[in-house]
Amino acid sequence: MNYQKELDKTIAEILSSGEKRTLLLHACCGPCSSYVLEYLVKYFEITVLYYNPNIYPPEEYQRRLFELKDLYAKFPPALEGNVKVIEDSYNQEDFYKAVGTREQPELAVEPEKGERCRRCYEFRIRRAFNYAAQNKFDYFCTTLSISPFKDSDKINKIGKELSQLQNASYSKTPIWLYSDFKKKNGFKRSLEISKEYDLYRQDYCGCIYSQNNMIR
Repeated sequence: MNYQKELDKTIAEILSSGEKRTLLLHACCGPCSSYVLEYLVKYFEITVLYYNPNIYPPEEYQRRLFELKDLYAKFPPALEGNVKVIEDSYNQEDFYKAVGTREQPELAVEPEKGERCRRCYEFRIRRAFNYAAQNKFDYFCTTLSISPFKDSDKINKIGKELSQLQNASYSKTPIWLYSDFKKKNGFKRSLEISKEYDLYRQDYCGCIYSQNNMIR
């Protein structure tokens, strides 16, 4: 599937309707969300969910959250779109349970885009889906696909499967917004915005395993 074409199709449908749709956007940091906001804010009323218990250590988690909020306080797309930020809980035990590295220690040393990362994608995207469903958002998505180090196929498969779940407690099931934000020079544009706003760009994905793999 060409995820960019699917996104283009959704945007065309929204434009033809003449009304914006609500979008719950999971974001991992300011730099990754910068281009995504710039791109989508014309078509969606965006609420950003910062849910990243994978980030290690806690000081790094706080630094990325600060950078995200600081950017949104001066970034025109965020201001013009009245983008809201919700900080979710931060419990690293939830992450370790989700990825299962204690039961399968071999996952701790595998390179990015493997099974550990797939479980981490699902862990965080599922949280976004649940929040979006409980709060009646039209769509949900994540900024993760903007990174060249993330597997867009796995990300979109997870989102699609979640959006097909039926739960009697949800009066409205949000639609997964297909995306591959690195397309259309999205990653390059995020680098440009980071430079323009002097944003802190981390040199590892976030978890202790990705940090350790960088050191090796």
